[in-house]
Amino acid sequence: MEMNYAPKTLHDALVHLRNNSGFLPYTGGTDLMVNHNCSDAKYLFLNNIAEMKEVRSDNSFIRFGAACTFSEIIEHPLSPVILKEACQQIAAPAIRNAGTIGGNIANGSAKADSALIFMVTDSSVKLENADSERILPLREFYLGGGKTALADDELITTILMPVKAFDNYYYKKVGARNALAISRTSFAGILNVADGKIQNCAVAFGAVKDVIIRLPEIDNMLIGKTIDEARDLKDKYIAAYDKAIQPRPGRVSVEYRKDICMNLLKDFLERNNI
Repeated sequence: MEMNYAPKTLHDALVHLRNNSGFLPYTGGTDLMVNHNCSDAKYLFLNNIAEMKEVRSDNSFIRFGAACTFSEIIEHPLSPVILKEACQQIAAPAIRNAGTIGGNIANGSAKADSALIFMVTDSSVKLENADSERILPLREFYLGGGKTALADDELITTILMPVKAFDNYYYKKVGARNALAISRTSFAGILNVADGKIQNCAVAFGAVKDVIIRLPEIDNMLIGKTIDEARDLKDKYIAAYDKAIQPRPGRVSVEYRKDICMNLLKDFLERNNI
């Protein structure tokens, strides 16, 4: 049997994955080649499957094919600006031309730049095998410690982003240098006001713990409130995040990353007059 396989359709890929164990899904390979011993690996190349390269929208979701590269996301008119900005800050052009959003999510890393945006927008992933499909909120897809809910016979085929207003956003990536940096801490926030009240408040923190931090139960504190009411709740809101954010030890100190998280959160609120 051949060591590698390059299916032409999604159905072909899923059937092959069902019938042949041990194959690693491969699109851009920008994470896989770094983290995996490839000397005896068997790869399922997904680069040219048209169904996994589509971006389309309906009344409920923008549907991003998992094999779309970061460059394709940046250039696509359906991509919200917050997602484009995050993808523009990923590594160098050569990496953006090869790396894919599906791979960025599948590696299970809390440092994944595009995954942070899909998390703060409460996006979901479609997981398919040869016989069925299921849709999981991204918050349920991540299990911690680099593990995900993806079964051995499944592929991430689509990322579903709800159709909402994401124009009023705040995004910051803190790295060791200005270019080619892996996040030491990253933050994304979205706040929408309509009819005088906050309709959506969502924040997410990357590279802090072993999963991206997204806590709707705290953000819900401000939803439905006026800006003045939210300002009155500001100290309580910040205190809740201060208690919830407990960075894991890493190359930089826990205290440093905690301070960054809280400062970014406060700046997000202040820029929205809260």
